[in-house]
Amino acid sequence: MEQERVDNLEIEILSDNWYTLKKVNFDFRKNDGNWERQSREAYDRGNGAAILLYNLEKETVILTKQFRMPTFLNGNTSGMMIEVCAGLLEKDNAEDCIRRETQEETGYEISNVEKVFEAYMSPGSVTEIVHFFIAEYHEDMKIGEGGGVDEEQEDIEVLELKFSEALIMMKDGKIKDGKTIMLLQHLQLQLILADS
Repeated sequence: MEQERVDNLEIEILSDNWYTLKKVNFDFRKNDGNWERQSREAYDRGNGAAILLYNLEKETVILTKQFRMPTFLNGNTSGMMIEVCAGLLEKDNAEDCIRRETQEETGYEISNVEKVFEAYMSPGSVTEIVHFFIAEYHEDMKIGEGGGVDEEQEDIEVLELKFSEALIMMKDGKIKDGKTIMLLQHLQLQLILADS
């Protein structure tokens, strides 16, 4: 059994304008058993869910394209990112969240979703756990245009791409979103869709 590593926790809220940024001072027990006072910042935006929709007959996937300010600030000159459908859980469980987000962002109403794993995406600075899903889609599931929710200032383009094309875009840097890369590779590794 692993011994406790954190003691004397002090948390200060630095910002709660959009999500919550906390400064955390604490004593940390190092591997050699000695205690050291440390200070970190953690960004809490809640937990999220992401999904990759795929069609076996057409060998296609549904992705989204939207503006992401943090990527713009870090050298992505257009700020546009190609991603899987995703969203914050808010008060929903992960499955209900991803069904809602799928309909809002892509226009597809899905019922059967398969959870494949969950992961911390940036554990050095962000508290969020993302729940990852896949689901098969068909044209008769499309009940709207998607594009996101106006009140959330979303302006989302829906992309239907050949799976092989999405893999090429991942390799040549057109797809740089971690969630998307993980789910595309999951489909590839599980041999759900072919890559050629």
